[in-house]
Amino acid sequence: MKRFKEAALLRVFIGESDEHDGRPLYESIVLKAREMGIAGATVLRGPMGYGKSSRLHTAKILRLSEDLPMVIEIVDAMDRIEELLNALEAMMESGLVTLEAVRVVRYGSEQSMGEE
Repeated sequence: MKRFKEAALLRVFIGESDEHDGRPLYESIVLKAREMGIAGATVLRGPMGYGKSSRLHTAKILRLSEDLPMVIEIVDAMDRIEELLNALEAMMESGLVTLEAVRVVRYGSEQSMGEE
């Protein structure tokens, strides 16, 4: 049976070489989300992209970049995402963060996001 729930989708756009406390920033963000009990997080590695500097990052053989784009997608209830955003302030020096309302479709689970 399908169930719909209002939630928030947080996207964090960073570079593969970005770090926090000596580890990759994407790893630090996912571990922080997990520590906070956030419903879910996924890291996606982009084969090509550019940001504020307009410098192209690509995975093409002849132009191998060491700083490919990374996108971290995190979904949970809005109040929990807002708590995570506060934690990200201290972790990120640069990058792009977007937030949007989403409808989550669940199959078979009786547990709601943010409830244990």
